[in-house]
Amino acid sequence: MLEKIKEIVSENLGVDSAQITEASSFKDDLGADSLDLFEMVMALEDEYEIEIPTEDLEQIATVGDVVNYISAHKE
Repeated sequence: MLEKIKEIVSENLGVDSAQITEASSFKDDLGADSLDLFEMVMALEDEYEIEIPTEDLEQIATVGDVVNYISAHKE
């Protein structure tokens, strides 16, 4: 799952997937702004067929947070 998430993050943020780790912060390490994050979340929702509510997005700051969130909410 981490590799697929890294691929989605890489595509949406234009960052080399080799630079992305579970500890990578979207804003601090990967330079994402709110629009980048919105588009990335839409791609993740499509890929994993889940919905990530806006209030949950505030808790997601790193790639690892996304992995944990999807693992916990995926059916």
